[in-house]
Amino acid sequence: MLKKPVVALLFALASLSTVNTKAQTTTIQSKTYPQNIFRYPLDLPPSTAGGFGELRGNHFHSGLDFRTNQREGYPVHAVYDGYISRLRVQFGGFGNALYITHPNGYTSVYGHLQRFSPEILQVLRDQQRIQQKDLVDVSLDPMQLPVYKGQIVAWSGNTGGSAGPHLHFELRDSENEQTINAQLFGLTIPDRVPPTISAVAVYKLNGNPFSEKTGHSFYPVAGANGHYHLVNPQILEIGNDAGLGIACVDQNSASANRNGAYSIEVKLDGTTIYTMAMERFAFDQTHAINAYIDYPTAQTTGRMIQKCFILPGSKITIYPQSINRGIIKLTDDAVHDVEYVVKDVAGNTSTLAVKVKAGPESKSVVAQPTPGTTRFHYDQINVFTNDNLKISIAPGNLYDDLDFTFAKLPKHIGAYSATYRLHNRLTPIHDQFDVWIKPDSTIGKLVDKAVIVGAEDAIYEDGYVKAHAKGFGDVYVRVDTEAPFIHPLNIINGGSMARKPKISFKIGDNLSGIKSYIGKIDGQWVLMEWDFKTKILNYTFDTSITPGKHKLELTVTDNKDNAATYIADFYR
Repeated sequence: MLKKPVVALLFALASLSTVNTKAQTTTIQSKTYPQNIFRYPLDLPPSTAGGFGELRGNHFHSGLDFRTNQREGYPVHAVYDGYISRLRVQFGGFGNALYITHPNGYTSVYGHLQRFSPEILQVLRDQQRIQQKDLVDVSLDPMQLPVYKGQIVAWSGNTGGSAGPHLHFELRDSENEQTINAQLFGLTIPDRVPPTISAVAVYKLNGNPFSEKTGHSFYPVAGANGHYHLVNPQILEIGNDAGLGIACVDQNSASANRNGAYSIEVKLDGTTIYTMAMERFAFDQTHAINAYIDYPTAQTTGRMIQKCFILPGSKITIYPQSINRGIIKLTDDAVHDVEYVVKDVAGNTSTLAVKVKAGPESKSVVAQPTPGTTRFHYDQINVFTNDNLKISIAPGNLYDDLDFTFAKLPKHIGAYSATYRLHNRLTPIHDQFDVWIKPDSTIGKLVDKAVIVGAEDAIYEDGYVKAHAKGFGDVYVRVDTEAPFIHPLNIINGGSMARKPKISFKIGDNLSGIKSYIGKIDGQWVLMEWDFKTKILNYTFDTSITPGKHKLELTVTDNKDNAATYIADFYR
């Protein structure tokens, strides 16, 4: 453990640690980053199961997933001197995670941990006891838990929303919390394999917003070793106003996992008109993956096409350069050359050349709203009302203008309103939007138990149930009067727990979701830990539970304050 005055001195001399000894020249990046400062977090040959910026469900992957031989329990080391600035326990997400702030302006993050080192664990347990809950997010001051480079701070695990044992690792800008590709700091993964290209796409926009109705064509690609070509050589007719796309993945030399490409460039007649580079991004931007990919195709077929043009409402720092947002407007009948240049972070490069022309659809079309729809604008507040429903979408939550559709459908059995169909699931929302529904008068005194199916955080005010929706689809009002369920798995009233290491329950809720769970033994709070994968709630015995008779009380509460309580005596 570093002495506290040493840590203070390190932060005072932070500028001495930011010298970049060798800038990478093979990658597209906005700035250079310190080299030979950070060590690898594991004492294992570096191999990853997931890369930075890789395409995941509803988000870009924010770090490197270091492989741990499909095992838990490898020592995790601080990658540089600093102090532990944050400890977090999540139900899903990173599970057990810690954050180390370093004196050179960066913060390292370690997720899915099995357990923390004893001194760190004690601080966490103290906070859980104070807050009387399992899931906590604790901020620490610089003098509380200083660490030195190489110190063991935790052991690798599989907690939270991980799909298998590994270490999720990030490097962030401490000032703005943007996450940065760790390989740009020299924490590289052996890589001599260029990206693979499997298809290209053409989207005929014709002056209209991008949607599931946008005309598109996909063209298969063949090749190897960085050189690719269309399976069926042809001149692609793209119309007057078009965007392009590409399907590509990358692999490194250390694993068979398919990761995302680091950068994609599109050149038209030798001029770069579009550049994407997975250098860094902010967490409030990560849902913009749904603007980056062909979202309708991903939703309907599962195929991930990366659009090589930028939707006007997409605000994310992965686009260092573009001309006309990458949209191609051809004003002649000539054949033009397009080249795709795809690189990984090591600089391995794949290229694909195609020829394009406007073709018969070369006449420009003035965009008009579709009949029977309401035109929403991505950069304005959009409010829609109909009978007993209102929605409001703030600027920035749509990636492009939208021809919004609406339908009122019959009432579901048990519902307290009609069903309202808000557009469709093929248009993404960046964050969330507000929904108000006036419930039927038959709801009576149950208004405080009202929820909106298809939305979250419902409250009743001014005659409406208001909630936040994360996407388009069907919404309607129901009420939640049913308490969560508690199913004991290995305890019975009056039974012996003398040979059992833990007490386990299956818990869940039918509608609004679980808000809290509190366990007490002999009237004293005890730590109950809810596992994301199994949905099992456990209390692990410690030395505070002495031999003899004890009383357990577990209370589980949902988001509408319906509560269930389980009480049992047991012997230890």
